[in-house]
Amino acid sequence: MTLGVTSIFRCQGLVQNTVRLLSRNLHKEAIPVEWKKPEIGWTKLNFDGSCKGKLRKASIGGVFRNHKAEFLLGYAESIGRTTSVIAELAALRRGLELVLENGWTDVWLEGDAKTLVDIIVEKRQVKCAEAQRHVSHINLIIPELNNCIVTHIYREGNRAADKLAQIGHQLEKPKLWRHIPPNQVLQIVNEDAEGKIILRKR
Repeated sequence: MTLGVTSIFRCQGLVQNTVRLLSRNLHKEAIPVEWKKPEIGWTKLNFDGSCKGKLRKASIGGVFRNHKAEFLLGYAESIGRTTSVIAELAALRRGLELVLENGWTDVWLEGDAKTLVDIIVEKRQVKCAEAQRHVSHINLIIPELNNCIVTHIYREGNRAADKLAQIGHQLEKPKLWRHIPPNQVLQIVNEDAEGKIILRKR
């Protein structure tokens, strides 16, 4: 069987496009991600929300650490059925409530949901009434702190909070851990303290 000129050009184009695509992927370098300690006197909160399956079962989790990367407090909770956005907001809101309860005044808040971080940093209004209630509550707490920064980190740098949120799915009632993290989180906390770098594929 012989190919016509048009078919040959089509084949050449397909091969060239495939080669370009492969070449592009080869040149995409992984992004190094590392959890960073806060400054002396500051407390850092990493928070996360989780939403699973068609039933949208949601949970929240978070972890507080000091400038030595020492574990201060962790929390996890199942919050019923909701969206991932509400879960992320609920995780941050609960974390801020614990900030007030523990008297921390210089706080670094960090999460892996960039949209949420942008909403808080830029003080945006959101259309969803439930989400806006969380945002408003968060925006009432933050000014009570002496200093507060809010940043985004890739999920690879938010593993401890992510793990606590996963634990939250299994809980029947809210749980706190003080000074000693749960076993499932201990290794992650130690790796973060050692400055472990995890590569994120682009």
